[in-house]
Amino acid sequence: MENSIEIKNISKNYPDFELKNISFNVPEGCIVGLIGENGAGKTTTIKAILNIINTTGEIKVFGKDNKEYEKEIKKDIGVVLDDSFLSTYLTAKNINSIMKEFYNNWDKEKYFRYLKQFDLPTNKLIKDFSSGMKMKLKIAVAISHSPKLLILDEPTSGLDPIIRNEILDIFREYIEEDEKRAILMSTHITTDLEHIADYIVFIEKGNIIFNLPTEELLENYGIVKCSKQEFEKIKNTDYIKYKKEKYQYEVLVQNKYDFKRKYNIDVIDKPTIEDIMLFYVKGEK
Repeated sequence: MENSIEIKNISKNYPDFELKNISFNVPEGCIVGLIGENGAGKTTTIKAILNIINTTGEIKVFGKDNKEYEKEIKKDIGVVLDDSFLSTYLTAKNINSIMKEFYNNWDKEKYFRYLKQFDLPTNKLIKDFSSGMKMKLKIAVAISHSPKLLILDEPTSGLDPIIRNEILDIFREYIEEDEKRAILMSTHITTDLEHIADYIVFIEKGNIIFNLPTEELLENYGIVKCSKQEFEKIKNTDYIKYKKEKYQYEVLVQNKYDFKRKYNIDVIDKPTIEDIMLFYVKGEK
């Protein structure tokens, strides 16, 4: 399996922020979820991949340097960013006329099919769209030239649960149509990633905390609920972080099966991705 994106030791310094030696891959045929708090470095990483900002380190897309081959690479990428390049004084119909000049593979029929599926008007100015309508339009534009790679920054933000599920189905279908395609998706809605992501990359304060298969993350991690006395018997090296609640301690462990055997505990709760992220960010050690 080859990588659609290879990132090695990417760093970026700002007056109040630092991206520190970020390294991870986005394999072909996979969806990689990028998670973290606001300001953790997710959008900065995406902008580095797209060569919107300068960084140190090495980024390859489709095996090619993202700066040297930027124009060639971007022909095969579909992008959804918070800051849209689309003028709000255009209509969805106008967008079709513009995009077909940019992309040789632009598929007019597919684009208008998505507009119909998303219930988007073709002759209404984008400035009069709701935030959810604008997001659906950006997704339709990003995917209608059959790109090899989708890079998505909060693509389901502002969408109701029904439309979110519809969008996630489209992303699944996009991958299933061609095993060489890939998606890098940053989102705060971590439940979306539990349904579609193959890997989870967690960034916190400019550092990668973990980069793991989603299945491994959800199956191996666990949350132990115990009394103060029980907690005091647990070795510091046997848990990741803990939270002290009013009547009990909650402890995040990396391998619930080993923990069960060592401490003879019968019940360990299965965490969500959000649970795990919150323990890393808010928990104590």
